[in-house]
Amino acid sequence: KSIVSRLESFLVDLHRKYEALEPGPKAEVVWGIYRDVADEWLLPLDRGRKGKTYFPIRKDDSIFVSIASYRDENCANTLKTMYEKAAHPDKVFVGLVQQNCLENCYSGVLEGGKIEHIPPDDDCYQIFCSSEQGKKRCYQNNQIRHFFINETESLGPAVARYFASKLWFGETYFMQVDSHSIFNENWDVHPIQDIKATPSFPKSCLTHYPPGHDNPNFDKPASRICGAKFTDTDIESQIVRLTVSDSFEKEFKKVPCKAPFVGAGYVFVHSSFLAWMPFDPYVPWVFMGEEIMFSLRLYTWGFDIYSPTHNTLGHFYVRKHKPKFWETVGRVFKQPGIHNKIQMYIINRVKSFIGYPESSPEITDETLLVYDDIYGPGSVRPLN
Repeated sequence: KSIVSRLESFLVDLHRKYEALEPGPKAEVVWGIYRDVADEWLLPLDRGRKGKTYFPIRKDDSIFVSIASYRDENCANTLKTMYEKAAHPDKVFVGLVQQNCLENCYSGVLEGGKIEHIPPDDDCYQIFCSSEQGKKRCYQNNQIRHFFINETESLGPAVARYFASKLWFGETYFMQVDSHSIFNENWDVHPIQDIKATPSFPKSCLTHYPPGHDNPNFDKPASRICGAKFTDTDIESQIVRLTVSDSFEKEFKKVPCKAPFVGAGYVFVHSSFLAWMPFDPYVPWVFMGEEIMFSLRLYTWGFDIYSPTHNTLGHFYVRKHKPKFWETVGRVFKQPGIHNKIQMYIINRVKSFIGYPESSPEITDETLLVYDDIYGPGSVRPLN
C-alpha cells in the first residue's frame, strides 16, 4: 500500500504542476518538472536497493503478469483467456495498470483525419471482475492488483510498465505482455519448462514477438527476434528498431535458442532480475527505444536472452483508429504535436546509455543521464 500511495502522490503532484504551465511549454521545462517530481516520489523506491527485491521470491512457480493498458477494448478478454487457458490459474497474479478516459473522451484519428467525441472507455478491471470467473480471481483470491491512471495522466508505455512492476509481490516469475493478447492452452507450462532448461537459469529471459491473433501458430515453433535497424524518421530519432521475428526452427526444441533482442510484448524472466535492474521511470513518453534498452540492460547485467520454444499467445498488432497516448499529450500541454519534441529530447537518455555519439555524455543535458547506476547498463558484462 505504501508503494501504491507513492505512485498516486507522484501523479497528483506532477499533473498539478503541469496544469499550471502556459500552453506549449519547452521540452526542457516539461522534463525538468518531471525529473524533480520523480526524484521526490519515485527514486526512493529504488535507491539503495541494489541486489535486493522488495519481497522474498517465492519458490512455487507462481507467475506475475505485468499488463499496461491504454484505452484498450481488448484488455478484459486478455484477462479472460489468461485465466481460462492457464493450467495453474491459482498461481497466476496480475499487475494491471489501466489508463482510461472517464469523461470528455476523444477517438483516435479516423478516416480523413477526423477526431470525434466518444463515450468513456470500458473499465477492463470492472468488466473482468464482475464475471463469475473474475469474482474469484479479483475478490476471493486477490490475484488482480489494479492501478488506475486517468488518460490525461498517461506517461507512455515505459513508465506504465514501471508502475506495473511495482505491483509485483514476490512471485517466482515475471511476465510482461500487452493488454491486447489472447492465450493458448497451458500457456503457463511451456515457459517455465523452457526457462529451467536454459544453461544460464535463473539469469535467463524468454522473449519474442508473438504471432498475430488471427494466425497465432500455436502448433508451430516460436520465432526469434534477430534483426534490427536504425529508424529513418525524425520522430524516432534514429533509435535502434527491432524488425519482425523470423522462424528458424522447423520442429520444437527441448532447449530454447538464444536471441539478441527483447520484444516488449512477451517477456518471461525469473523475478530476481528486479533486484538488479528495476524498470526506469525516467523515460516518460518514450515509445521507440524501450526494447533495445531492455535488451542492453539484461545483457550487461549478465542475463542471456532466449526465444521460447512454443507460441503461447497471439497479439493484436493493428488497432486502427484507436486512441494513442501521444495524441493526449498534445491536449494536456495545449499544443498538437508537442509529444514529438518532448520525446526527441528525452530519448537522448536512452541513446546516451546505448552509446550514440550524438548523445554522448559530453554533449547531452546531464540531467537526462541521472541515476545511471540504478537504471542504466549493468556492470557484469561490458557494453562492447
